Amino acid sequence: MKWLAARAAAFPVRLQDLVLALVLAAANVGVALPDRSQLRPAGPGVPALVTANPLASALALLVLQALPLTWRRSWPVAVFLVSGVFRSLYDQLGFGFAPLPLAPAIAYYTVMARSSTGMRWAASAVLVVGIISSQTEPGHSEPYDFFVQVFIFGAVGVAGILSRSRLAYLADAQHRAARAESERDQQAALAAARERARIARELHDVVAHHVSLMAVQAEAASSLLPGQPESAARSVEIIGETARQALTELRRLLGVLRGPGQQPQAAPSPSLGDLAGVLDQVRGAGLTVDLTVQGHPGELAPGVDLAAYRIVQEALTNALRHSAAATAAVSIQYEPGYVTVSVTDSGPRPADQGAPPRPVPRPPARARGEGFPGGFGLAGITERVASCGGTLTVGPTGAGGFAVTARLPAL
Repeated sequence: MKWLAARAAAFPVRLQDLVLALVLAAANVGVALPDRSQLRPAGPGVPALVTANPLASALALLVLQALPLTWRRSWPVAVFLVSGVFRSLYDQLGFGFAPLPLAPAIAYYTVMARSSTGMRWAASAVLVVGIISSQTEPGHSEPYDFFVQVFIFGAVGVAGILSRSRLAYLADAQHRAARAESERDQQAALAAARERARIARELHDVVAHHVSLMAVQAEAASSLLPGQPESAARSVEIIGETARQALTELRRLLGVLRGPGQQPQAAPSPSLGDLAGVLDQVRGAGLTVDLTVQGHPGELAPGVDLAAYRIVQEALTNALRHSAAATAAVSIQYEPGYVTVSVTDSGPRPADQGAPPRPVPRPPARARGEGFPGGFGLAGITERVASCGGTLTVGPTGAGGFAVTARLPAL
């Protein structure tokens, strides 16, 4: 039975309603034929055509009650009125036998299930008038006939209202499901975008820092050859060490992109406690760096600890790449609920100091303190600070240098 219902539901709704109309018409005819002797009009003013052909007229009216159901879902009110008119005409002609008004009842059900509130009230008023009118015609003198009519139409009316409520609930559930799916897709897209931005920042910080150190050491080695081969060899060793460190961090980042079953053993994310290695690398590149720690180091959220580390690393990398500063100062200040990191370089050393300037791979590009052409250094720092809910201050100092200060919430 379920299989048959499923197959029937697969057909177009117009075809389903046509089958319903034909089956109901056949049922009306089949019920009336055994009592064909009673299918004679008894009402006043019966047309001669009906009197001459009473059986054909009665059967035609019974069929015409059902056939409009073919269009019940497209025009429910019109179908209800047309079906009701043929049923009322059948009752007014006074035929001795009247089948149950199933076709008008189905049409009324469709009105209650698919029409607006005003149309439902109007159809109900017409129905009441039609029932009362039909009960006053000959052949409807039995009281139970009235109650049968009221019960049938009352039952289908309630069923139509329940069906309407169910359809509204299903539509609302589908809308909520579609909205939830859309929001889930948006959240997934935002999460993917945030993850891509995080990985891009990590890659930039790792590559820019280590490649900048290698570029500085390579230029230093070229300037030391052939007069100072030992110093040049030391610069080449630093290049090799820096390259290996860069590969280690790149492997750690690539581990994030692997699937869960392919996750390799990766080193923990760097933190402020690992700044000594960064400072040693920068000092080896020729930039003197002083570190100052104020306050008692407290517990930091892993993301904040990593962000603070990368901010210091990127600011020192920018000082190496984009300035001829001789010194830089790194300050870490712990306070209740916050940590503040600051990197300030001294700016280009005066020419009259006699010492040769430190090699700079690229010319300075900090006239307005808005970042560097073609790079993402300050943009990456800004994104990191924003992701932690902190504040960032960047700009030139009065002594001709440049300062980057970030205040981050500890947790």
